[in-house]
Amino acid sequence: MSDSPAPSSNSDPGSISAVDQTGGRSRRSTDGSQTLLSESRHWRDVFWLGIFVIHLIGLGFLLSVLGLNRFKKTDRFNISRYTNQKVETKGELTEDYWPIYAVAGGVGALLGWMWLLLLGSPANQMLKISVHILTTYLAVISVLCFWCDQFFWGVAFATAAALQFLYVISVIDRLSFTMLVLQKAVKMVWSLPEVKRVAYVFMAVMLLWMGIWSFGTAGVVASDMDDGGRWWLLLVLSVSLFWTGAVLCNTVHVIVSGMVFLVLIHDGRDSVSMPHNPLVKSLRYAVTTSLGSICYGSLFTAAIRTLRWEIRGIRSKIGNNECLLCCVDFLFHLVETLVRFFNKYAYVQIAVYGKGFNRSARDAWELFQSTGVEALVAYDCSGAVLLMGTIVGGLITGTCAGAWTYTKWHDRVVMVGSTAMLMGMVLVSFLLTTRKNYILH
Repeated sequence: MSDSPAPSSNSDPGSISAVDQTGGRSRRSTDGSQTLLSESRHWRDVFWLGIFVIHLIGLGFLLSVLGLNRFKKTDRFNISRYTNQKVETKGELTEDYWPIYAVAGGVGALLGWMWLLLLGSPANQMLKISVHILTTYLAVISVLCFWCDQFFWGVAFATAAALQFLYVISVIDRLSFTMLVLQKAVKMVWSLPEVKRVAYVFMAVMLLWMGIWSFGTAGVVASDMDDGGRWWLLLVLSVSLFWTGAVLCNTVHVIVSGMVFLVLIHDGRDSVSMPHNPLVKSLRYAVTTSLGSICYGSLFTAAIRTLRWEIRGIRSKIGNNECLLCCVDFLFHLVETLVRFFNKYAYVQIAVYGKGFNRSARDAWELFQSTGVEALVAYDCSGAVLLMGTIVGGLITGTCAGAWTYTKWHDRVVMVGSTAMLMGMVLVSFLLTTRKNYILH
């Protein structure tokens, strides 16, 4: 016999529904906490984990060879015989360019910390100005590229400036709300000392890998290959750095998501119900059973999210042009379909429940739609603002590296500047990663 009273037959259906929903949320929250702290989890997306590990080992070997080939001696391993290069070599060495990349890494890390301080301040107007700075910076770089006879890059930066301007105009009324969300996120995350320790450890790993990456990249820039061969090789190395950086960022994302989830569900980190040493368990899951899902999602999520922001911004400013609106709507619905399977909110589901990436993304999106949170998520532009900060950091880093290169080698400015820009973007993005986790809860 049950001790709990049965509901009366004349109970209000709305009240019963409300109780059921509340109970459902409570059961889901409790189950989530137990799942996060359970001792057994299945490995997810193992194929992508294997691909990432193989890629990391192979690329680490390639970077070492490319860097050592021009380190203190030109063509140490006689790689030029495979490039069919007939042009006379300039005798450039890896150490000629490596210090430039070292400075780029330092500038990127410094800009990342400056962004964190800015986000934690109450200066809303200053943050709005920083958003507009990106449009201005892109336009100025476009002019400089045209001035240096770099037509392709001039058009690329001019197009980016135009798209950025259209997007900012479309979301200008949402920036005040976004700044409040960001400041709350920074305050929440900085109150967790475990988050700082995780960020410092992974930042050291990031800088170590970036040192290896820049060593090999400097060897490529100094090589005697033609420009076409250099650019193709640098493109492969850049994609690799983007993926590796995204994996490290999202690993921290998953670790911190687990911590923030427990703090919120237990009403504070000092609560008596708070599990013992949750950071170690969250870290263990993130670097073992869930790492495959992180590697899989890191390949596609950022690109799809950026495309969605741009299409949404353009769509809101088209007006009555039905033909153009039809084309943009088609792209918008296509991207929305992709977002159901590739979105950043999946990482919270991965941290809490240990699901595969696609299932996590789909469940998170369906949860938003069923609870009505989707409208609030769509109104929040915090992810876009952080992306703008990341791009500004990358551009400043690339400009510093390009200016130094210009004083020595005029024909290497774009090559060094673009790769240094990517380094700056990865570093700034990593430092901002821990601040995004509270927003996702």
